[in-house]
Amino acid sequence: MTEEVIAGIGQRAIFVTLELAAPVLVFALLAGLVVSVFQAVTQIQEMTLALVPKILAVILALVVFGPWMMRTLVEFARELFMNLPNYVL
Repeated sequence: MTEEVIAGIGQRAIFVTLELAAPVLVFALLAGLVVSVFQAVTQIQEMTLALVPKILAVILALVVFGPWMMRTLVEFARELFMNLPNYVL
């Protein structure tokens, strides 16, 4: 295995990780933004009010994007295992 192959596998793994984390993080970010605006307008500073909508947004993101995330991860693993004999020389 050469350094280029290892770097390519690592780069692809990092890209897949970021690609899979993005939808969940965006949903949590949007939920946090909406709750923050609501808290600023109403001056309610309850900590659970900020936490519960974020948890629900993350669960919703996992339900909506879960099948796509699983397909992407399985495709990456399959590609890695199928090319494994080509990497080892």
